[in-house]
Amino acid sequence: MANVVFIGVSLDGYIADRNGSLDFLQSVPNPEHNELGFSEFMNSIDALLMGRKTYETVLGFGGHWPYSKPVFVLSNLLTSLPEHLKGKVELVSGPIEEVVQQLNQRGFENLYIDGGKLIQSFLQRDMIDELIISQIPILLGGGTPLFGALQSHLMFEHVETEVLLDAIVKSHYKRIRTNKQ
Repeated sequence: MANVVFIGVSLDGYIADRNGSLDFLQSVPNPEHNELGFSEFMNSIDALLMGRKTYETVLGFGGHWPYSKPVFVLSNLLTSLPEHLKGKVELVSGPIEEVVQQLNQRGFENLYIDGGKLIQSFLQRDMIDELIISQIPILLGGGTPLFGALQSHLMFEHVETEVLLDAIVKSHYKRIRTNKQ
């Protein structure tokens, strides 16, 4: 079982700009529409667990729903979903530990954790097993940070790093767990 983050971030550590925009992710020209390893990553997971704001951002893109895997939206505020998402998206609520345990019991063992606040909450609980971070060569100077305060250090080991499109640095890390933690 693994909880994995796959995310793009600015050089100064933001996942969205001050206006909540993700446009900076498109700042590197990609003439061949290289998907930068996302399809391979999606093949390795069972489902997505995303926060409410991320869900609303994805809805705001318009068009068809972009995920073929089951999506679970963790929210204590949302009470319903649009009709066209029935069978594709499910609302879940409650403590993160219980939600993950319930999803694992349903057979969703490898989860893609998506959304700034949700990722920070998982990190605060030491529930992230892998980080795959693609660093975009731009400074935003503010916005939504990827990381927040932690009660203790979390050590990760470097798995690999690759340069994509001669500009984006994608690094993969796995959580180091010791008996003392």
